[in-house]
Amino acid sequence: MGTIVNRQTARTLLTILMYAGVGIFLLPYFTGKASTAPMLMLLGALIAVVCGLARCYLTEGD
Repeated sequence: MGTIVNRQTARTLLTILMYAGVGIFLLPYFTGKASTAPMLMLLGALIAVVCGLARCYLTEGD
């Protein structure tokens, strides 16, 4: 049974998602929208941390 996504593709995808999470976290600073800041910062931090940890865990030993 083969894998659908190899490790290099998974690493690249998780890296892109991790940086997208950082971008979502910083979005309220660039737009100046204080009303959506807590929600976007929480969502961005969650995406960045989860994808960062998943990237480290899944690509361990490469």
